[in-house]
Amino acid sequence: MIKKLSQPIENAPLIVFRIFFGLIFLFESVGSLLTGWATNNYANVKTNFTFIGFEWLSFLNSEIIYGVFAVMALLSIRIILGANYRISIIGLFILWGMVYLGQKTSYNNHYYLMWLITFLMCWVPANAYASVDCKKNPAIYSLTAPRWSIYIFPTMIAIVYFYATIAKLYPDWLQAVVTRDMFVAMDKPDFLKPLFHNHTFHYFIAYMGILFDGLIIPALLFRKTRVIAIIASLIFHIFNSVTLQIGVFPYFALAFCIFFFPPETIRAFFLRKKTPLSEVSLKKSTSTNRAILTYIIIPFVALQVLLPLRHWLIPGDVLYTEEGHRLSWRMMLRSRRGEAVFKVKDIQTGEFERFDNSVLLTPKQRQRLNSPDVIWQMAQKIKEYYLEQGKNVEVYCIKSAVTINKTYHNQLIDPEVDLANEPWHWFTHESWILDPNSRPKGIRKVLKPHQHLK
Repeated sequence: MIKKLSQPIENAPLIVFRIFFGLIFLFESVGSLLTGWATNNYANVKTNFTFIGFEWLSFLNSEIIYGVFAVMALLSIRIILGANYRISIIGLFILWGMVYLGQKTSYNNHYYLMWLITFLMCWVPANAYASVDCKKNPAIYSLTAPRWSIYIFPTMIAIVYFYATIAKLYPDWLQAVVTRDMFVAMDKPDFLKPLFHNHTFHYFIAYMGILFDGLIIPALLFRKTRVIAIIASLIFHIFNSVTLQIGVFPYFALAFCIFFFPPETIRAFFLRKKTPLSEVSLKKSTSTNRAILTYIIIPFVALQVLLPLRHWLIPGDVLYTEEGHRLSWRMMLRSRRGEAVFKVKDIQTGEFERFDNSVLLTPKQRQRLNSPDVIWQMAQKIKEYYLEQGKNVEVYCIKSAVTINKTYHNQLIDPEVDLANEPWHWFTHESWILDPNSRPKGIRKVLKPHQHLK
């Protein structure tokens, strides 16, 4: 298998994807600056909920973030041009990784996907044609690329769609509860409201989502259904772009379609000046070092297959506990609301006081205080806040009611546990996350659309 995957093939799809990839990151970087995303999520915050273990990225919570996005924009341009490609793509991988890991307030699965694809782009010869690097160093010029460097991208997107399909097979999605809440809450023109409030429409969107995620890759793989799949992709992703307003992701997803066409088709459409490959020239082409495939790409794919399965090894419902939720392609699956209330005990005096979350958090950050990992991180931040004042405290989450798809859960976190002194366990269940189905004092009821969590 390794030998076959290392064989050279036409590299047109990889070259074109490099250009699309650079354009998408350019729009993402510039858009984050112009729309205020960088300001609201980094520059104008006192603290941030980083991924656990990446608290050192707190230095991004300043005007430094503007420089980070400006550099990413410049690197994106150099990737488009194929100028110092290897340095540029590695730099983009590092900087985007910092941005992604540095905050969870505006978490999106497509940020993670973009980071993974950036990692893969570090290893492929995407600058072997139509690049500044080729002109400066003709030795890297090539009309071919190893087969794996083309196949890895549709493989990655297939993993994403597969797990996105499986994740939707649960009652609230199948009963159109999620899509109902999603579209009813949208702020759209009056003429669209009858459609967006129609429950038949909610069912249509729910099941079309399952069918699209589950069938799009097989449909793209077969020549007879490929054109239909492309049309369906255009409709699906443009609809999502307009209604859900999820940034560049719909166009990023569309860019992967080029890998499902024969390389000759991509060359004829996008790179008309590129010399066609003959059987003789293809046989003379040499493959790259197989060590990259063996020790980096194959383990990477295995990891992506296994990561979304980890929540099955952790007790509790992932929809409620969120243990194993991230990095698992559980996309747009539920609405989750609530804000935790913290009580602080001064160890020296024994006095209690309620902590005002607005002291440390923006209103948007406070809305994220409904996931166990974020609540645990907040307890650590509260403890640090008091330590700066010379006080040693215990921190209790006395109220952590959340609604998931408008189903009310009375208490998410054990109010008798001092979270500030609880270690974080990376691979096991946190005992202080309460089970909503087994607690005798639990209250579980369905909220009506007009009701709000108090």
